[in-house]
Amino acid sequence: MGGFSTLQDIIEFEKTPLSDRNLPATTYDVFKQSAAQYGNDQAMRFFMQAEGTKYEKSVDFSFKDMLAEVTQTANMLNALGVGKDDTVSYILPNLPQTYFTLYGGEAAGIANPINPLLDGSVIAEIMNHANTKVLVTIGPFVKTDIWEKVAAIADDVPTLETILTVDMGQYLSGIARFVVKIMTRKQGKESIRAKVLDFDKTKAKHSRSGLDSGRSISPTDIAAYFHTGGTTGTPKLAMHYHENQVIDAWLAGNGVNNQKRGHNLLGLPLFHNYGAIAIGLGSWIHGAGTVVATPSGFRGDGVVPNFWKIMRHYDCNMFAAVPTLYTSLLNVPTDGIDTSFIELTTSGAAPLPVELDRQFREKFGIKILEGYGLTESTSVASVNPLLGESKVGSVGLRLPYQEWQTAVVEQGEFVRWCEVDEIGVVALRGPNIFPGYKDDFHNKGAFFDAGDGGDRWLNTGDMGRLDEDNYLWLTGRKKELIIRGGHNIDPKLIEEPMHEHPAVALAAAVGRPDARVGELPVCYVELKPDQTATVADLMKFAEENIGERAAVPKEIYILDAIPLTAVGKIFKPELNFAQIVDVFTKDLEGMDGIASFDVNAYGDKRLGRVADVSIKAASGSNAVDVEKVVRERLGLYPVYLDLKVE
Repeated sequence: MGGFSTLQDIIEFEKTPLSDRNLPATTYDVFKQSAAQYGNDQAMRFFMQAEGTKYEKSVDFSFKDMLAEVTQTANMLNALGVGKDDTVSYILPNLPQTYFTLYGGEAAGIANPINPLLDGSVIAEIMNHANTKVLVTIGPFVKTDIWEKVAAIADDVPTLETILTVDMGQYLSGIARFVVKIMTRKQGKESIRAKVLDFDKTKAKHSRSGLDSGRSISPTDIAAYFHTGGTTGTPKLAMHYHENQVIDAWLAGNGVNNQKRGHNLLGLPLFHNYGAIAIGLGSWIHGAGTVVATPSGFRGDGVVPNFWKIMRHYDCNMFAAVPTLYTSLLNVPTDGIDTSFIELTTSGAAPLPVELDRQFREKFGIKILEGYGLTESTSVASVNPLLGESKVGSVGLRLPYQEWQTAVVEQGEFVRWCEVDEIGVVALRGPNIFPGYKDDFHNKGAFFDAGDGGDRWLNTGDMGRLDEDNYLWLTGRKKELIIRGGHNIDPKLIEEPMHEHPAVALAAAVGRPDARVGELPVCYVELKPDQTATVADLMKFAEENIGERAAVPKEIYILDAIPLTAVGKIFKPELNFAQIVDVFTKDLEGMDGIASFDVNAYGDKRLGRVADVSIKAASGSNAVDVEKVVRERLGLYPVYLDLKVE
C-alpha cells in the first residue's frame, strides 16, 4: 500500500482510533468536505470519444461543481418522491450523470446500480426486489439497446413511478450529434405507465445549494443495494451503509495512493463497486481527480490504442484495471512517451497471472499492485504495498482497521483458525464489511461467530492462506465463480436454464482458461436416456434463455456421463482440468521448436489449479529459448504453470 510497507506499519497506523480520524459521516459529506478543501480544483473530467485526438475534448467538473451536481440530483429525486427508504435504480454507461445518480441517489434515498448488459427480465427482477421508485437510464441511442430493454420491462415493475433519461447526444458535436438525433428520433415513443422525464432538464429546475429535504443522514442508513452473484432466483442485493462506503473509499485511497493528489484514469464500469466506490469516491475523499474515459470505459473505441497518450494528456499518474486491460496494453506502443510519470497501477476483480505482471513490468517499467475485494467488503479489502515488498501472485496486505483470518469452516460453522500457510476460508470483519443482503435468504452462511467476543466474521467463500508476513494468497473459490474479464459469473446462471431443456439430464458450467479475459464460460451436459439434442440445438437454447450475455457458454460439450463424486455430486475439478489440458495442448501444437510435449492438470492446496507441462525441444532448438517462448504464452493464463523443458 502507498503509505505502508509492512503489516507493522498498518498496526502502527491503527493506534489512532478510527473515531479520531474525523472522517465524513456519509457519502454526501465526502462531497461537502472535498468542496470545502479543494474548491475549484478538477475533480472529474469526462470525454465521450477516444478515436484520433477526440479524447482531448472533455467536460470538466471541479470539486465545488461535484457537490452542486450531487445536491441538485438529490433534490430532483426528492421532489419525485424519493425518501430515505426509497430506491433509485440506474442502468447507465460511464457518464458524469452516473456518478451524480449514485451519490445523489444515496443523499435522497437508496441507490441501486444495475449492469446494463443483463437481460431485460433479469433487470426487472432486480428492480422488483429493490422496490425501485425512480429509474435513471439513457434515452434511445445508437449502438446500444438499453432503452429498448427498459421500455420492454418498465410496466413489469409496479413500484416504478418515474424514468429519467440521459441524452448522450449532448456530449457529441457537429455532424455526429445531428446524425445521432436523426437516427433516434423515431424511437422512444413507447407507451409506458411510468412518467418519462429528461434527466438534465428536470435536474436544472432544482437547487444546487443544500438538500431541500433537510434530511439528516445517519452513517448507518442504507446507502445502496449492489447486485452481486448469480441472476437466478431471488436477486442477491448487498446492502451498503454510508459508513461502509466512506471508510472503504478512505482506506482504499489512503492505502493505495498514499493520498497523492493526482488524476486517476477511470475505465471500469460504474455499476460495479470497484469503479464506483474505490476509484471515484476513493479519489475524491483525498482530493484526487478522476478522468472518465468514454461511456464504454476501457472498451471504448480508441481507448486502448491511445491509452498512453490519454494518460499523458490528462496528467494521469494512476489507473486501476483488471488483467484484461494489462494483456491488451502489452501490444500498445508508447510512441516515445516516457511512462515514468505513472506512479501507481492496481489490478483486481480477477487473478493477475504472474507472467503477465512480469511482462508488463519489463516492457513499461510499471509495477502492478494486485489487490482483493468483493461487494460484501464494500470494495477493496487488500492490496500489495507500493513502498514495501509486492509479492507477485498474492493479493497483498489487509487494509487498516479491517481484520482478516483464514478459518476451518464446516457447514457454515466456525471450527478453528488456520495456522500460517494453512489453507482455509478467507474471513473478514471491520467497518467496511456490509451488514448483509436485502433478503435474509441469502444471509444464511454469509457470516459466522468465532466465539472471540467480537463482531461476526464475513465468510467470503474464497479459499486462501496467510503467509508469515500476513500476505494473502488465494488458492480457490468455494463458490466456483467463473471470472470473465473481472465479471463474476455464477455457474448456476448457466446451469439452471440448461436444466430446463427437455433433453438435458445434467449440466455443469466451468471456466475455460483464456489469456485475454482470464476465463470463458463453457458448459458440459449429459442428455436424458432416449433423448437427443445437438450442440447447435443446445447453444441456441442457451442464447435464448441465459439472462446475461457474458454468461452464454462459448462451447457446449455433450458427455455420455458427467463425472460425479461418491455421493452423487457433480465433480467439477475433473471438468476444469480437462479444459486446462485442452487449452494448453492447442497452444503448444502451434509452437515451433517443440518435438513433443505432455500436459496434465491437477489441484494443489497451496497453488490452486496447476498445469504440469513437460516439453522436449526439437533437434536444433535451444531449450532455454523454447522455455522462454512457452512461458511467455502459457504464463498468461490464470493457472499455476509447472514447466519443464529438456
